[in-house]
Amino acid sequence: MSVVETLVISNIVLWVLVVILSLLVFALTRQIGILHERVAPAGALQPTTGPKVGELTKQMPLTALNGSIHNIGGAEANGLATFILFISPTCPVCKSLVPTAKSLIKSEKGRMRLLFGSDGEDLEQHKNYVKDLKIENYPYFVSQALGMSYQVSKLPFAVLIGADGTLQSKGLVNTREHLESLIESMDSGIATVQEYVNSQLDSTDKAYEASEAEQTS
Repeated sequence: MSVVETLVISNIVLWVLVVILSLLVFALTRQIGILHERVAPAGALQPTTGPKVGELTKQMPLTALNGSIHNIGGAEANGLATFILFISPTCPVCKSLVPTAKSLIKSEKGRMRLLFGSDGEDLEQHKNYVKDLKIENYPYFVSQALGMSYQVSKLPFAVLIGADGTLQSKGLVNTREHLESLIESMDSGIATVQEYVNSQLDSTDKAYEASEAEQTS
């Protein structure tokens, strides 16, 4: 066999392999897309303790770190919902989530306000923390009572209170998706993403059963 024939055969084999690999990549891409559609969205993890979603919250007058006084909980005369993000200077995840929360609430400006909650005795540390996070323009509360009222045990934790004073959603949050799920819960009237997924599955099952009944009739 000549050198030319060997090169031709090797090129043919290589092209066959390239085509096979391309088909495999296409098949894998399709499977990943299918899996992505089937995977349920991850919402904020909602604890079972503390006030329940749908309950009316009690109004708490609190003084922010900058000396301003705010009412948290209860009906808001300005018609704004209240989004409280509980953070701490000792929480690494909190620091990375704060810019995300600011960006998200900015897009919701006009219907909700953003507050920050924390606790601890070193006020100077909190002042430096607020400055480092560039959240001087947001009310920041160092209050153990605020965290206890919503049974905050782990951070970062978020609470969303409707303008009418009812607790709309709450839960542990680590990503923008978690934060968005709290707002989605308020808009949809469904407490958790898991509850939403179950309702969608029930709707799909009912539609399938109805289709089967029509075919057999």
